[in-house]
Amino acid sequence: MPKGVYITETAAGKVLYRASVTKSSRHISLGSYPDVKKAHKAYLTALKVLENNSISLDDFQDFRALKYEKAVILMNLRDNGIYFGTPIYLRKDYFNYYLTPDIVFTFDLEDLFYFSSHKISKRGGHYFVADYGSQVSLGARFGLKPYSVEGRDCRFINGDPYDYRRSNLEILNTYHGVIVSPDNKGYIARVHTSGYTKIGFYESALEAAIAYNKAVDMLKRKNGDKNWPENYIDEVSGKVYAEIYNSVKIIPNL
Repeated sequence: MPKGVYITETAAGKVLYRASVTKSSRHISLGSYPDVKKAHKAYLTALKVLENNSISLDDFQDFRALKYEKAVILMNLRDNGIYFGTPIYLRKDYFNYYLTPDIVFTFDLEDLFYFSSHKISKRGGHYFVADYGSQVSLGARFGLKPYSVEGRDCRFINGDPYDYRRSNLEILNTYHGVIVSPDNKGYIARVHTSGYTKIGFYESALEAAIAYNKAVDMLKRKNGDKNWPENYIDEVSGKVYAEIYNSVKIIPNL
C-alpha cells in the first residue's frame, strides 16, 4: 500500500481508501477515495501544499486531487501553525471561512472558536450551521431571523454579503411583522392573514414590534388559536412594555 493510504470498509462491506498526512506530529485525515490511486494522489498533493509556500488559496482551485476544504486547512496550518478542523484561514484581525473558492465568509476573531468547531452548509440559497444536532441559520448567530432578506432585514455596509464582521453588518429588522419604511424614516408593522395587512407606521422598531404583538392578540381572540409568531421583547421592563402596548395605535378592523 502506498505511503499515506490505508484501506477501510463501510458497514455495508464497501472498500474505501483513506488518505492522511502528518504535520508537526498531527495526523490529518484527507478523506476517503474510491481507489488507491486517487487516495495516494491526494496524499502527494497534501505534501506539496505543506512544503511549498508559493501555493496559495487563490490558485489552489486548480488542484483537483485534494478536497478544497482540506487544502484550506493545510494552508492555514502551514502558514499560521494552527490546525482547525474546518476550512478557516487566519488573518491579522479577522479570519476567513472558505466554503468554496467563490463563497468566502469573513468573521471577527471573537467567532473563531465557534466556527472552528461548527461547519457551514448551504441549502436552497441559505446558509446554516450544524449546532446541537440541528441546522441553525447562520444569521441567527448575528441577531438575524431565519430567512432574513438583505436590504429589508439587514445590510452589508461594504457590499460583501459574506462579510459577517459586526462592523459590517447593519441589522435593520429583528422583529416579526416589522419592516423598515420605504423612506427609511420609520417602521411599518404588518401581519399576515390572507395577505399582508398593514397595522400602522411607527417611529421605532420596538414600538412597531409591540404593535404587531397587540394585533396578533386581537386576531387570536377573534379567530381562535391560529399560530401567529410573536415577538419576544426583553429590551424593556414589563411595566414599560405594558405602557407601550396600551398606548400604541393599530388599525381597528383587522
